[in-house]
Amino acid sequence: MDAAYTKIVAAITEMIESGDLRPGERVPSARAITREWGVAIATATKAHAALREAGLTVARPGVGTVVAGPAPRRDTDLSRERIVATAIAIADRQGLAELTMRRIAAELNVATMSLYRHVPGREDLELAMIDAALGEIRVPPRYSGDWRADLERCARSLWEVFQRHPWLGVTMSLTRPQLTPNAMRLGEMIMGTLARTRLGVTDRMLVEVLLFSFVRGVASALEPEAEARRDTGLTDDEWMDSRGPEFQKFIAEYPMPNFTELFLHTPDFEFDLTVLFEFGLARFLDGIAVWIG
Repeated sequence: MDAAYTKIVAAITEMIESGDLRPGERVPSARAITREWGVAIATATKAHAALREAGLTVARPGVGTVVAGPAPRRDTDLSRERIVATAIAIADRQGLAELTMRRIAAELNVATMSLYRHVPGREDLELAMIDAALGEIRVPPRYSGDWRADLERCARSLWEVFQRHPWLGVTMSLTRPQLTPNAMRLGEMIMGTLARTRLGVTDRMLVEVLLFSFVRGVASALEPEAEARRDTGLTDDEWMDSRGPEFQKFIAEYPMPNFTELFLHTPDFEFDLTVLFEFGLARFLDGIAVWIG
């Protein structure tokens, strides 16, 4: 009996510590324990007493024996929108790789399984996150008639969203685009800026894809950069400064006159993703202007 009792206590303790049973959730009743473990009711009662003495469970009138701690919110407090917003907040802070259904449930103080009634799975969750993030882009009520200004505004709005959500760039696919309402709306908006030019709809679509791929390409470095800052505690500038002696030693061994001139004799040179975005966007629009003209 002692061996069975110890095994039951250990099993339920593991469920509590792993998060499978969260504060306020019911633990297996004495009758459930007798059925699952095949023990006498006295052994099940003794296991419940041990869990209470350890401070792991409490008896809640009208409910039964539950995990100690604040009761989770009722499932009726949940909504798909709240789950998606919480998932985005976690991914913004810690990266998409750290996002799990269990972590979302912990943030919302609900049972993990209750999430699946609103979000069927990980793929569905990521689609909803993409759609919500792109929904932050505001479609102008009307186009100005200046295709370059409108196209630039679209690109900058997209870049701002990618910066707010570093995980978004690496999540969206170019060759297998995620079909969400706001992703399609974005494409329609960009194509619409070119409607008054001589370009046909196929060319307008290709311009839209190339512009999106350019902004997304630069943005795909945002998530790795954020992860590197979390791991090293260094900003990009601090990391580059720390590599200065190593770089000087490298170019002394492998002479590279252009890099030497750039890094050692161009004190005002600055490089980051925003610089790259601004330079690339201007050149992209210059090229489209020549082509249209």
